[in-house]
Amino acid sequence: MLALVFAGVFFYRMKAQDEGNEVMRMIAKHVRSGAMAYLRQQYKIVAIFFVLITVVFAFLAYCLHIQNPWVPFAFISGGFFSGLAGYIGMKTATYASGRVANACRHSLDAGLQIAFRSGAVLGLTVVGRARPDIGAGYWILDWFYEDMELSTRLVVITTTMLTFGMGASLQALFARVGGGIFTKAADVGADLVGKVEAGIPEDDPRNPATIADNVGDNVGDVAGMGADLYESYCGSILASAALGAAAYIAVPDMAIKAVLTPMLIAALGTILSLLGVYAVRVKRGASQTELMAALNRGINLSSFLIAIASAFLLQLIGLDNWAGIWGAIVTGLAVGIIIGKSTEHYTSHDSYPCRKIAHSAKTGPATVIISGIGIGMISTCIPVITIVVGTVLAYGMASGDWHFTGAEMSKGLYGIGIAAVGMLSTLGLTLATDAYGPISDNAGGNAEMSKLDPEVRRRTDALDALGNTTAATGKGFAIGSAALTALALLASYIEELKISILHWSEATGNTMYKINDAVSVEVSKITTCTLSEFMGYFQVTLMNPKVLMGLFVGAMMSFLFCGLTMNAVGRAAEKMVKEVRRQFKEIKGILTGEAEPDYVRCVEISTAGAQHEMIWPSVLAVITPICMGLVFGVPGVFGLLAGGLASGFVLAVFMANSGGAWDNAKKYIEQGHVGGKGSESHKAAVIGDTVGDPFKDTSGPSLNILIKLMSMVAIVTAGVNIAVTLF
Repeated sequence: MLALVFAGVFFYRMKAQDEGNEVMRMIAKHVRSGAMAYLRQQYKIVAIFFVLITVVFAFLAYCLHIQNPWVPFAFISGGFFSGLAGYIGMKTATYASGRVANACRHSLDAGLQIAFRSGAVLGLTVVGRARPDIGAGYWILDWFYEDMELSTRLVVITTTMLTFGMGASLQALFARVGGGIFTKAADVGADLVGKVEAGIPEDDPRNPATIADNVGDNVGDVAGMGADLYESYCGSILASAALGAAAYIAVPDMAIKAVLTPMLIAALGTILSLLGVYAVRVKRGASQTELMAALNRGINLSSFLIAIASAFLLQLIGLDNWAGIWGAIVTGLAVGIIIGKSTEHYTSHDSYPCRKIAHSAKTGPATVIISGIGIGMISTCIPVITIVVGTVLAYGMASGDWHFTGAEMSKGLYGIGIAAVGMLSTLGLTLATDAYGPISDNAGGNAEMSKLDPEVRRRTDALDALGNTTAATGKGFAIGSAALTALALLASYIEELKISILHWSEATGNTMYKINDAVSVEVSKITTCTLSEFMGYFQVTLMNPKVLMGLFVGAMMSFLFCGLTMNAVGRAAEKMVKEVRRQFKEIKGILTGEAEPDYVRCVEISTAGAQHEMIWPSVLAVITPICMGLVFGVPGVFGLLAGGLASGFVLAVFMANSGGAWDNAKKYIEQGHVGGKGSESHKAAVIGDTVGDPFKDTSGPSLNILIKLMSMVAIVTAGVNIAVTLF
């Protein structure tokens, strides 16, 4: 509740600020109405899919009796709250951008304060809504299953609640993919025709696509990111709770503590993130470095305080091996900071990698693209190594099994889940820095279209360049947390399979479960076995062709998904380019400022393109795990999830960092380096930035949702895997 109170305070304080002159207010209104119109249309389409999937879940639960009866309700509520998080964030951003532009007429610090605290509304809303939503679901299920033995009840409740995460993930994927297609179609059209062909500045009011571009920043980078990290936050808490219930199933008192711990850590992080929000401020005339230092100061302060306070909290709870669990939390915090610093290094506009890309623009767009791809590939090393080391440390400290014998595998996996919770404990602040980016970008657009003093645009550009880095950092953070959460979800899948086998036994009356033609095992043995024993029963090894085929399909899914989403951006962008060219040709006087472009038509093109193109990639993410389970059973699904996680994580980091580096290399040139605005180097950098747009804002950030959503779908449909398998 405290987070929601402060979110409300920040929102109304922002609303109380002056939105500027009549032109600034009109532009802000155009962007706000376009964004809301798009979101309403998107929610109508998404609602249809949610209803259809809910009907399927209801059929499985109430007719075939192979699904928990609470699954349909958990699924649809997760989708609703994920969408609500995105809606609130976008509403805030569309009100804030004009006010940030007006504040920058006075000082850079004033603009930073409004932009950052408006972004904090989204961050605090996400963390403030998530725990009550999870808590309400837990309380309802606890009341419903009150006659069940405590340890078993906790396992059933936590695994059922993972369906809530699936609903949130599916909504987030629609938001990310649809919003990403919208914003990049508009951005590509505005850049290629406006800046490159017509030679007019970015966000110039003469560009017909400029309003659509600003709308896209909100629907993609704010609404999409809000829904994305809401499901990441919920998914990490729910996966950790499920693993805690399973790890301590033999000790009921300890199991309830293990279930509550991730929720309490998240609550602690929310409170301490508020202190970090107030630590973000700069003096007048601050440099780019000082701006970044101000944001880092808030994140570092919150991380330090959480690390200290969580130790006392775990001692107070009395959790078994609290020191090891605390070590996992600190590991998660450290992983988040290291990935953020790595992303900052490769994407910051004044860093060596971005300067290198900028200087490569002297020889044309081809070398810009080659350099950006190379930088992006190299940038994957630090995040991957960090995740590997973090996973090892979290597992070892939580389990005490540094030889990885599997004797305490459940506790080790619980540690990995807790590390993900620790990483996301600063989400209120991290999401604030991410949402700050598109707010600042829109403020710059408002300043340009309103023809404010060039000094105002210089200040908004400083905020925007910083926002590109924070947005890239936020994407890296989301991708890293997805990797840890997905690992925890793999273990949760096993627990759900055990429950599904038990349900199958009760429904059929069979006490033996036939794994394959050669192996049948007593149901009681399967449902009480260790994780290692379970993997042995189902032959989940690299020597099993089913697992290998799943690995290949999972690896392919990442590339197929990116291909589909990038082609979707390309098709939508082609329509936008044609429309902008048409208006320049047919509406006389646009380029001279004597006629107003048809902004509405460009918004309509982006909206239609996004709504149409987002469907197939999103549906593919849902049906693939189901089909793999039906064909190759449990081993195939394990291979699919492992392959998708490995390839998806690396590919997502590569795409996000390449796109961010291309963007800020362009910004570096626009500051007067390597020829400055309007030079041939600048035009080459714009081409590189255009290529990078779907990398960093559509395909890349959507991958972290993909790998989690496939895990969630596998968990929710575990009953189908148990009941029906072709091979």
